[in-house]
Amino acid sequence: MKTSRPTHEIADILRSTNLPEITSNSWQLRTLYAVSKCRTAAMGWHIDRCNHSDCGKLHLSYNSCRNRHCPKCQGHQREEWIQKREAELLNVEYFHVVFTLPDHLNELCLYKSALLYGMLFKTAWETLSGFGQNHKFLGAQTGMISVLHTWGSNMSLHPHLHCIVPAGGINGSGKWKSTKSKGKYLFPAKAMAKVYRAKFLDALNKVGLLDAPLHEKLTAKKWVVYAKRPFHGPQQVTEYLGRYTHKIAISNHRITDVRDHSVSFLVKNYRKEGNKEICTLSKPEFIRRFAMHIMPKGFVRIRHFGILSTAGKRNYNTTIREQIGIVILSVTREPIKLGVCPICKKGKLITIAVSRDRGPPKHLVNQIDKQNKKRQRA
Repeated sequence: MKTSRPTHEIADILRSTNLPEITSNSWQLRTLYAVSKCRTAAMGWHIDRCNHSDCGKLHLSYNSCRNRHCPKCQGHQREEWIQKREAELLNVEYFHVVFTLPDHLNELCLYKSALLYGMLFKTAWETLSGFGQNHKFLGAQTGMISVLHTWGSNMSLHPHLHCIVPAGGINGSGKWKSTKSKGKYLFPAKAMAKVYRAKFLDALNKVGLLDAPLHEKLTAKKWVVYAKRPFHGPQQVTEYLGRYTHKIAISNHRITDVRDHSVSFLVKNYRKEGNKEICTLSKPEFIRRFAMHIMPKGFVRIRHFGILSTAGKRNYNTTIREQIGIVILSVTREPIKLGVCPICKKGKLITIAVSRDRGPPKHLVNQIDKQNKKRQRA
């Protein structure tokens, strides 16, 4: 389903603001500048011609920044990633588990984000894997696909990990074992929260970040592990992945108004059953919050563990499918079509001119303008 073009864009807000006054972090600045220039002449351009004999139309395109924090560059990456995951789905139910960091750790997350977020992945998997290996609950090696989100609806700092976990695993004999809860829940959420807290505190202590005042605050705080109801089938899993994997702090479609000094956008008020409200921030504050969620350089925010890791799939996928069967999706996705002419839908687009330094040749621009006017009259 084709969505309408947003009225306002993050790139416009970034271009109208003096970014170095808001953040001195060089990596954040580099990212913000890339997003601000996406699909503009500053990124360079290319002209394609359709190779179909009945078409031959020209198409001018400005290059994308391809940055993972850009709201305009996630669609193709998301679809490509989802199609790969669909091919790997196991023929079992999946559970959705969320691990959240308490707000007392927000300051550390800002200044030592790679370390803290790495701990979040590690301790969440250790917690789930430990419960899985326990014969009281499963007695097998399970797996996990995990996606890090660091934001709340209003773009405040709210680090949490969305985990998708199959309802079973492989035991020491290479046999598939299903969870003992008859599909109602994965493992006890309250027990997982206590183990998760202990493991995270131990990890903080080992790197010298757990002083007495922080320890007191974190032990007094209730840590949250939210075990949601299981997905109803593989199709639900892929729809969920589509919503969450390549999501960023805010999309262009949520921005409702941009003025000289302020930005307004839609938020969900979870204290009022998720009702949508308008949040208005100054431009510097809006950009500051957006920048908080830029991942450290090279940090991987989608990770696979256990039988769902690369090694796990290589070692166990065939064995598991022999025992529990394969997944047959009721709805198949259209294959990703790149370089297809958007006008005739038949021909392939062939690049005939490329540049990163200046605007496209005037004779080609004039030709494209005449072509577009002719189409509009038709």
